[in-house]
Amino acid sequence: MKQRPHVVIVGGGFGGLTCARALARANVDITLIDRQNHHLFQPLLYQVAMAGLAPTEIAAPIRSVLRKQRNARVLLAEVTHVDLEAKQVFIDPGPAEEPLAYDYLVLAPGARTHYFGHDEWAPYAPGLKSIDDAVEIRRRVLLAFEAAEREPDPEKRAQLLSFVVIGGGPTGVELAGAVAELSRFALGRDFRLAHPSEARVLLIEGGPRLLPAFAPELSEKTVLQLAELGVHVRTGTFVDGIGPQGVRLRTGELLRADTVVWAAGVACSPLIAALGVQVDRQGRAQVQQDCSLPGHPETFVIGDAACFVDEQGNPLPGVSPTAMQMGRFVAQLIQSEAGNPKPGPRPRFRYVDKGSMATIGRSRAIAQVKQLRLSGLLAWLAWLAVHIWYLIGFRNRFLVMFDWAWSYITYRRGARLITGGRMHPGAPLALPEVAAASSALEPARPVNPGALVRRARASTTEPRSQG
Repeated sequence: MKQRPHVVIVGGGFGGLTCARALARANVDITLIDRQNHHLFQPLLYQVAMAGLAPTEIAAPIRSVLRKQRNARVLLAEVTHVDLEAKQVFIDPGPAEEPLAYDYLVLAPGARTHYFGHDEWAPYAPGLKSIDDAVEIRRRVLLAFEAAEREPDPEKRAQLLSFVVIGGGPTGVELAGAVAELSRFALGRDFRLAHPSEARVLLIEGGPRLLPAFAPELSEKTVLQLAELGVHVRTGTFVDGIGPQGVRLRTGELLRADTVVWAAGVACSPLIAALGVQVDRQGRAQVQQDCSLPGHPETFVIGDAACFVDEQGNPLPGVSPTAMQMGRFVAQLIQSEAGNPKPGPRPRFRYVDKGSMATIGRSRAIAQVKQLRLSGLLAWLAWLAVHIWYLIGFRNRFLVMFDWAWSYITYRRGARLITGGRMHPGAPLALPEVAAASSALEPARPVNPGALVRRARASTTEPRSQG
């Protein structure tokens, strides 16, 4: 008997998981590969970073999501190489016998944090792309308040309670507003010396305005709503260095802050560049109108990894609705062609823009749906409804809705846990000589975490556990 077409999907994000679920009734066998065992609802990742939600409330195991789909299996692995000519996918750790062969390949590896050639800034300014990133940011923010509570020097306490968010896109705006709310409301009642009025939140954007994808009037309202929360916004400001003392601007000004968060740029997964296909400045693959690679009609690239140009010549935005619509479109193509010896011409993918939203804080948000412009409470309620609706699983929807209601009524955050065994603020594993670096903020050398651990252990007299 003839085997069914084999569809390999790389990535369990919005695009990859949507494609796999849309093929539930197709006459194909599906293998979904992801380096994480869970699907992450990234629009709410900043809530984990600001102790508003627990990681389990915005993530779901991929195997659990696809458990009833008999034609799909899940592999926890990392794709190291794709041979487009031989139609093979190599994974690590992989099967001992041979790589995975495919009839159709859907690449949805997502994006990663991009520091524009300054990867040495990463230890001091983490991005926000994974649960690990969110937990690390939460740890740094909470540890800054803990350290400020026992710091008698007002100048040092001011540096501990200074938070800099770099990037004025939706992620940066949401993070800045959430930090301000966390310090003013949730933490203000629990500390005695680290008063919330001392906390200073600064949002830096290199462009002329925040949220450039939104209408100019919504950008102005965003600045006003952030100002109500106590966030200082600086546009047209470029960063020249990031180190243990804070952020140095291109003008030479030094912003002293122990906690810096990077939300200024993303780049495509390096897997796409390794294919040898044409890519744009962000490393995204230039795809055809059916989301396939030129010369390889069986290979599709969707989501953040695809550069798809619409009829007006504009690339589609790298947001979750784009990835989900692409995933459903590719699934329909595969289903119509699987087992069909003479498939007809492929249709063109058409993106339906359902609008954009960004939350700023409690009862503060903006929304743009074609010509409709919303801000304030109404936009915030719409934002809540949309994000709860698109969460995967009834349990997650219920828990998130309950946590939001509890936080709104009590002004408290329920996920304020400091984990990892670290008790000092700022970058992890910071040694005294690193913390005492000059305020000139010279580019940091790459840090060897293993060496730092060994040196830190050698400098302490406390016993450490075995194993």
